[in-house]
Amino acid sequence: MTKNRHRAISALSIGAACLLATVAGQAGDRAPPRLVLQITVDALRGDLPTRYAHVLGFEGFRFLMDEGVNYTNANYEHANTETIVGHVSLATGSVPAAHGMVGNVWFDREQGRLVYNIEDARYALLTAGGDVDSGTEIDPTQKAAGVEGRSPSAILSSTFSDELAVHFAGRSKIFGVSVKDRGAVSLAGHAGKAFWFSKATGEFVTSTYYYPRYPDWVNEWNARKPAAAYAGKSWELLRPSSSYLFGDADDRDYETDFPGFGRTFPHAYGEAGDKYLTTRLTLGPAGDELTLDFAKTLLDKEKLGEDEVPDYLAVSFSSTDYVGHLFGAASLESEDNMARLDRTLADLLAYVDSKVGLANTLIVLSADHGQPEVPGHLAERGINNAHYFDTGTLDRAPAISALKKQFGIGQELIEAFFQPYLYLDRDVIRDKGLDQAAVEQAVAGELMKFEGVAAAVSSTALRTASLPDTLLMRSILRNFHPKRSGDIYLVFEPNVFINDFDGLTVASVHGSPWRYDTFVPVIFAGAGIEAATVSRSITPYDIAPTLAGFLGVKPPSSAIGNPLQEVLGN
Repeated sequence: MTKNRHRAISALSIGAACLLATVAGQAGDRAPPRLVLQITVDALRGDLPTRYAHVLGFEGFRFLMDEGVNYTNANYEHANTETIVGHVSLATGSVPAAHGMVGNVWFDREQGRLVYNIEDARYALLTAGGDVDSGTEIDPTQKAAGVEGRSPSAILSSTFSDELAVHFAGRSKIFGVSVKDRGAVSLAGHAGKAFWFSKATGEFVTSTYYYPRYPDWVNEWNARKPAAAYAGKSWELLRPSSSYLFGDADDRDYETDFPGFGRTFPHAYGEAGDKYLTTRLTLGPAGDELTLDFAKTLLDKEKLGEDEVPDYLAVSFSSTDYVGHLFGAASLESEDNMARLDRTLADLLAYVDSKVGLANTLIVLSADHGQPEVPGHLAERGINNAHYFDTGTLDRAPAISALKKQFGIGQELIEAFFQPYLYLDRDVIRDKGLDQAAVEQAVAGELMKFEGVAAAVSSTALRTASLPDTLLMRSILRNFHPKRSGDIYLVFEPNVFINDFDGLTVASVHGSPWRYDTFVPVIFAGAGIEAATVSRSITPYDIAPTLAGFLGVKPPSSAIGNPLQEVLGN
């Protein structure tokens, strides 16, 4: 598909929409799109498509930015910018205080254990052992609780896809696909069907929440073993190194040396039989390529967009997130990954065009969160205040030790830290006859004295809303759910990061309320939308209400976003 062909398609779409309005006899009337394609790029900070524009073609990112409505000033307004939080915010048009997904994991006081956001023991995977991975892992949250089984039951709001299903009496076909289970489940909602990549089996899997058995086409796709085809291969540079911004910066000591993957090109995926082969595939562009292949097969086999009832396909690409964690946003790996992701997007758009037609497809692209720069890279640029914070020192700090002595506590007071929440040992507090709120406030007060801590806010203060009315406090309050949030919300200063993932030291971790983590692209295209670049401030919460408005369905139950008029037109 050439750039000119894309422009021709866009012009045809506009003309078709105008013709339909004339036939209907009402200005602004239009036939609904046959397909809604929601593309989410995990950790795609808002500036990355322009920062790396020199390695992009004309049929992926550039097509969407040039031919669609490109919002260049979109930011989340909740404090914990993690994967599940952002994906569900995109799906619901709301904040975690309402939709309930306050973090990738949280400590469930009733069960007395750590809970993974979409775990559900009632709905086992159709592939036994295809859920909880073992061994060295870049994304430990999936196996945090050790519960096999997945569903969207913990999402407390309806999603856009749910409302689509309700509006069209269940006739809309609704699917979510991603390497990450939480990336697929969140956008498919309660009424759709979700598939995700299992690193344990090298297949795309689902749970009994969605199907009693796999459709034949899924069995056929898995039987081809596309993941195994990468055995013995490597992630190579797509272009000559001299054409990259970071072409002479392939090896930095602050990058993560994941076992067998290395810090420099080429990055080997591993041989057949290597138990980390499938994990390494997700750490580079191969994960997105597998997701694309599965999504194209799904689109074809499930016959999406082939009738007048709008269907919905959410595709969440995860590799940008993993590459950022390992190497940072300013790295040769991130730059090459963007070039390859651009080709993947172009391939997806061309396939949708051939099957449904972009004139019949409403496309929206965004991200669940951004990502920070690595402290080492910032130091190379003369920004020397960036550093990592060792959360393991919290309970051992002199100030906390003095506080424990004051309260008569001889053992650990801080039970755990699971970003962004700090959990106190409530049993110890209760046994000592102490007031939970008083202890929370005292610990939060001492934490505020730590170098690198911007805010430490107790759940008592959040529950009673006894907070100063600042942007930061409002973002923390938007993240608060009384049954799921921890005892103290901890925010680090800008450019102060944690870098530990379950014992694996990584280069970069997102999750803050600062702009580098909240800034994401928002682009609508296709379906007769006229091109525009819009710089006013919007939020990703606006996406779900805009999709709802475009199709004439009611917004999700907890949506707070506003429909975007540039997309809706007249």
